[in-house]
Amino acid sequence: MDEVKIIEIKKSVYADNDAAAGVLRQELKARGVYLLNLMSSPGSGKTTTLIRTINLIKDKIRVAVMEADIDSDVDAVKIKQATGIESIQLHTGGMCHLDAGMTRQGLENLAPGGADLVILENVGNLVCPAEFDTGAVCNAMILSVPEGDDKPLKYPLMFSVCDLVLVNKTDVLPYFDFDLDRCREHVRMRNPKARVIPICAKTGEGVDAFAAWLLEQVAAWKTN
Repeated sequence: MDEVKIIEIKKSVYADNDAAAGVLRQELKARGVYLLNLMSSPGSGKTTTLIRTINLIKDKIRVAVMEADIDSDVDAVKIKQATGIESIQLHTGGMCHLDAGMTRQGLENLAPGGADLVILENVGNLVCPAEFDTGAVCNAMILSVPEGDDKPLKYPLMFSVCDLVLVNKTDVLPYFDFDLDRCREHVRMRNPKARVIPICAKTGEGVDAFAAWLLEQVAAWKTN
């Protein structure tokens, strides 16, 4: 039987994207722009968390948001109406993630005035977004209480690449078999350096800690 050439396309795609992401990160550093890549499952509360957080920090730093979805502009409109900041919608054409090239396109379409902090709300799932470097300075994710404290065990890459884990919907802890200490331990198994902040986007509990963390991150990125 004749042998055929096998090309590792997936590896090549990742390598090219990693290189593009590194270049983008250097450009953001030169401009003093902090890009946060926020990931989670659908329904975890990303948009509600962002609204709460942005309203706490928008008078201190300039903030813009890029909403990534397969279709619709629901979240971008919601962000803009609730916070008044610039919010644009990125349609992925059916793809379940953003890569560095897509992120660059979004950044190029933000208003010329610039922002100190750009938040990318990635497509909602715990698999594909974790595989592609967007060029962000930092990766963060939201794990909601109803999803269960075992998700770091089931989706190791997502928790390995995230510097911050927000545990949202703590107001329903009494109604679910979710152990916060056990969750922290599972996160540490995947990423010992990741910080875990419990929050409730609905009531605002804990969101100030996330806001303070963001302000510290942006300040350090601009000065270091």
